[in-house]
Order: sequence, then structure tokens, then C-alpha cells
Amino acid sequence: MGSNALLWIGFNLFVVFMLALDLGVFHKKNHEVKVKEALTWSAVWIALALLFAGGVYYFMGTQKSLEFLTGYVVEKALSIDNLFVFIMLFGFFKVEQKYQHKVLFWGVFGAIILRALFIFSGVALINKFHWIIYIFGAFLVYSGIKLIFEEEEKEIHPDKNPLVKWIKKVYPVAENDEKGSFFRRIDKTLYITPLFIVLVLIEFSDLIFAVDSIPAILSISNDTFIVYTSNIFAILGLRSLYFAVSEVMGLFRFLKFALAGILAFVGVKMCISGFFHIPIGLSLLFILGSVVVAILLSKLFPEKVEESK
Repeated sequence: MGSNALLWIGFNLFVVFMLALDLGVFHKKNHEVKVKEALTWSAVWIALALLFAGGVYYFMGTQKSLEFLTGYVVEKALSIDNLFVFIMLFGFFKVEQKYQHKVLFWGVFGAIILRALFIFSGVALINKFHWIIYIFGAFLVYSGIKLIFEEEEKEIHPDKNPLVKWIKKVYPVAENDEKGSFFRRIDKTLYITPLFIVLVLIEFSDLIFAVDSIPAILSISNDTFIVYTSNIFAILGLRSLYFAVSEVMGLFRFLKFALAGILAFVGVKMCISGFFHIPIGLSLLFILGSVVVAILLSKLFPEKVEESK
């Protein structure tokens, strides 16, 4: 067995072990995740990502290590948009806080599978049809411009989602479920619960966001292992990030401008890749700097109460 295969097997076994440890030990019982616990887990996931980057540096060199870190930061920044969707979905379906971690856990598990399919197909397409990288680049520039001109607040109506309507037609839906399960048996008939619908919508929203984030990371590296691991590390820490920042979303008032700039930057990087190479270190500095500046500006110029209402 080659060393490359061992890397893939080892990393995926690590992911399975951490997920099993998370759900089977630390979150065996449903409970409300406090900010302190969330911050601790966020620190753990970031530390693990940095340790992994150190391993990449030792075994694969500086370039691959920088590619991993840049991909990780890009995915982490772009995934913050997911947090707003999580908040709206949990609020709309009135999901109790003690059940939110369970929904996000299985949401992340499904996202890992979907992201893997996206990454492998994206790398394969670029390797076979290199010109497609320019299409990806143009799409990212368009996404960045579109993000700037989007309305500040968009109402989300999950009950009007075609996917939700289809689910309700195919499967009977229980009115409520006090045990926080995804399925409920009533009079020998299996019902799905509102919690299951929330899970499906979270998976669907991640699929939509992946359309932006995967091409963005493919602009940084064409190494499938680096793209995959950086993406998965960012996704694994998404649950903790949600619980850590859900109460302080005001810090991200100007984040959409940073995200728009990042999308446009990586899009241009892809479009000019055949003529000019932007150093990966410069890309990492630009991406980190954009996020930091956005948070500092949000802190210096907080949203007014009248505006937020």
C-alpha cells in the first residue's frame, strides 16, 4: 500500500474517531451548548488544524502547508454565511437549544460526504479540462459582485421551499417531538419530525454554499488531499463556531464585503493563472486581512438598534 493511500485512510479514520468521540462521549446526552464550551471546542479544532498544517509542512513542504492553511481560512470565512442560515432555520422551526448540536452533528456528517463528491469531481474536471478553471474563476467574480449588491436582510421561508413541500407530500410529518428524534412512530406509522426537515434544509443550504466555496479552494490548490483536508477541518469546526458566535453576530456586520472581496480575489486568481501566478503566501495574507479588517470595522462601527430592527 502506497504512502498516499495511507494518508487518506489515516485522515478519514481520524475524522471518524473525532466524530464518534464528539457524539458518543462529550455530547452523548442532548444539552444546551454554552459559549464557554463552544469556544473550547473551537480552540480544539483550530489547534488540530494547525497541528495538521505542521505535519503537512514536515512531510510535504512549505508550499503544501501554505495551500492547506489558505484553503482552511477561505472555507472557514465563507462558511460563516452558513451560520446565519442555521440561526434562521432553528428560529423558524423553534428548535430547542439542547437539540441543535444533534442536528448540526448529522448535518456536518452529510456535508463531509457531499463535499468529498464535489472536490473529487472538481479536481478531476480541472485536470482533464484545464480551461474550466476560467469558468470557475468568472463564476466566483460574479458571486462576489452579486454578494455586495444583495439585500442586507433576506427573509427565509422554509415552509415555501420546494424540497420541504415535496418531503411533506411523500412522508407524513409529526406535529412535534419532545424527545428530539428525527423519526416518530404513531399507530404503527413512521412519521418524520420537524427536526428531520431542519436537517434536510441544513444539508441543502450547505450544498448551495459549496457551489462557491469549493471552486474558491480549487483556485488555491489542485492537490485533492490538500483541498479535501482543509475543507473537512473547516467543516468539522463549524458547529462549535456556530454556538460560539450565535450571540455576537453583530461582529460580522461588514463581513459580507470581506467575503465578496475574497470571492472576487480568488476568481481573478483563477482567471489569470495561465499568465500570472499570485504567490500562495500573498493570497493567505489577503484573505486573513480581509476578515480581520471586516471584524474590526464591525466593532468600530456597530449596527444601530433601529437598523437591526
